[in-house]
Amino acid sequence: MAEENGTKGRSGSVQSIERAFGLLEMMADAGGMMGLSQLAAASGLPLPTIHRLVRTLVDLGYVRQEPSRQYVLGPKLIRLGETSSHMLSVWARPHLARLVDELGESANMAMLDGDQIVYLAQVQSRHSMRMFTEVGRRVLPHCTAVGKAILAQLREAEVRDLLQRTGMPKHTETTITDVDEFTAQLHKAQQKGYATDEGEQELGVRCIAVAVPDAPSRLAMSISGPAGRMSEDLVNQAVPLLTQAAQALSDDLR
Repeated sequence: MAEENGTKGRSGSVQSIERAFGLLEMMADAGGMMGLSQLAAASGLPLPTIHRLVRTLVDLGYVRQEPSRQYVLGPKLIRLGETSSHMLSVWARPHLARLVDELGESANMAMLDGDQIVYLAQVQSRHSMRMFTEVGRRVLPHCTAVGKAILAQLREAEVRDLLQRTGMPKHTETTITDVDEFTAQLHKAQQKGYATDEGEQELGVRCIAVAVPDAPSRLAMSISGPAGRMSEDLVNQAVPLLTQAAQALSDDLR
C-alpha cells in the first residue's frame, strides 16, 4: 500500500512524505501540540498509520513526545525555519528593490510570528533622510502597517484574542489603543486593499502595506518614509505597485 511503503501516488509524489508534512502543518496550525487521536481525526488517516508517521518524525527529531503523551513540534524544525526565513528575504529583495527604484522610499517585508511582527527584509531608500528598520526587529502588530495588513486577513475573533494577549501599548499620540477602533480600521483596510501607519510606531513616519496573498506564512510588504514625502499622490502611486510586488512574490513562493 502507498501509505505503508512510501510508494508514489498518482501525481508522482511520495504519499508518506506528503502525509508526514501534512501532520507537521496540522500541529503548527493547532499551536504546536496534538495527540495521536486528534491527528487521526483531523487527517482522516487510520490511527496505526498516524502512529508510524509520528514515530518516524520523533526518531528524526522533528516531533517530540511530552510526558502527557501529547506530541509537540521538535527543536530540529528551528534550523529549517531559520533557513527558510533567510530564503524568504532573498526572494523578496528583488521585488523590494524595484519598489525603491519606482517610489524612492524604503521597502520592507515582514511576517507575523506568533503574536509579533518580525521584519525579514528591507531595501533602503537612497534619500539621505530615510527610514531604517533592522532586519530581525520585532514589534507588536497594532501599530504598524504591515501588522494591520496581515491582521486584516484574519477573523475578527482571532484579532481580538491576539490583542487581548499582547495589549495595545501607546507608542505615539496617534497609536490606536481601542480594540473597536482598531478592528474598524482593519475593515477599512480589507475594503481598500492596503493598510496604513500614520506615525503610530514612530512620530513623523508614514507607512503603507499590503498582505502577500496565498503565502506559506502571514507576510506583508510595505513602503515607509517621512510623512512629508509620503504624500497622498505617492500613496496612490504606491498601492498598485505594492499589490503587484506582493503578487509577484507570492508567485515566486509557489
